[in-house]
Amino acid sequence: MAESICRNLRDGALEGEHAPALSIKDSIATPFGSDVFNYVLTKLSSNILAGKSQSQGIVLVAFSRSPSFYVDFLKTNGIDLVSAKKWISILDCYTDPLGWKDSLKGPLDTKNFSLKDPIEAVLFRHVRNLDLLLSAIIEMGEALAGQGKGRFSVSIDSVTEMFRHASLPSVANLLSKVRSHDRISSTFWLLHSDLHEIRAIAALEYLSSMVGSLEPMNLSLNGQRGDLEKLSLLEQNSRKGKFHVRFKRRNGRVRVMCEDFHIKQSGINFTPVSSEEGIINQGLLPKVQFNLQLSEKERIDRAKVVLPFEHQGNGEPMHIYDGRRSLSEGKDEKASVLTENLQTNEDSGKGEIIYFRDSDDEMPDSDEDPDDDLDI
Repeated sequence: MAESICRNLRDGALEGEHAPALSIKDSIATPFGSDVFNYVLTKLSSNILAGKSQSQGIVLVAFSRSPSFYVDFLKTNGIDLVSAKKWISILDCYTDPLGWKDSLKGPLDTKNFSLKDPIEAVLFRHVRNLDLLLSAIIEMGEALAGQGKGRFSVSIDSVTEMFRHASLPSVANLLSKVRSHDRISSTFWLLHSDLHEIRAIAALEYLSSMVGSLEPMNLSLNGQRGDLEKLSLLEQNSRKGKFHVRFKRRNGRVRVMCEDFHIKQSGINFTPVSSEEGIINQGLLPKVQFNLQLSEKERIDRAKVVLPFEHQGNGEPMHIYDGRRSLSEGKDEKASVLTENLQTNEDSGKGEIIYFRDSDDEMPDSDEDPDDDLDI
């Protein structure tokens, strides 16, 4: 499932449509959103280097980590940074977000990365001005993608930090413009959901085509559990959990998938949900008063039931009248019936009117008045 997310971001946007957007949500119970963010960043970087991605570069907007952290992280995960300046740029909103250090003269003055650093990082000191932030993102992305119709991806490591400096409408407006920009291939961001109101989370989910939520392996620790069992569950939640992803399709349908994740020293690993847990989840479904499945005995009894069109065969081939007999068959049948009736009438000396229905769909004659229900 995590691979499906990476494929969607890799394939990018179709002509005339918004770019795919991934919103990663975590909480204090499962604070592993940054691990998922770094996993997606690594996969997308590998696809760009291999020439498999629609985007030709990444603009990383760093709010919660320094640019040096991402340089070391990409090196550790085997990403070649020899040509990094051609495909990745970091917009540094972490070092001096409000420009306070810039106002101080002396050794605390912070400057951009030197030319010796493998990744170009631009220091941004006006995080409250989201229009200026958007312009900086587009300018850095177009420098990576070049002239023409080349596209680039945008990643934001913490939308939560953006909410510290700007309002919900401003942040939502920026993300909406990022998705709808014709040069942007895909975008993804991280959100700490338990630090925001429900309306803020709903707004970001509305702007996303994919929503990934991290949940603990065991949701609750009730008072009936022992201390040792509680410690065991806390230990499991500290390194394991469930990753739920909701995909919004272009036709309006929603597909929900789930995977287990495990935090190791080398990073985060995703595994399919085990069959035992699937059986447990089925057992948690609400009980209903009816059953849609048949037992083996019910299947055998159903097979023994003789249907209405099967009881006249008596072992011989059955012919079912479908109302579409040939004209010659109809004429022969009418002629034989007419001959028999004529012979009968000659013997009895009485006349008789013979009526042939055109098909079996026609209702037989009735003594009831068909207009009896009319109120005239």
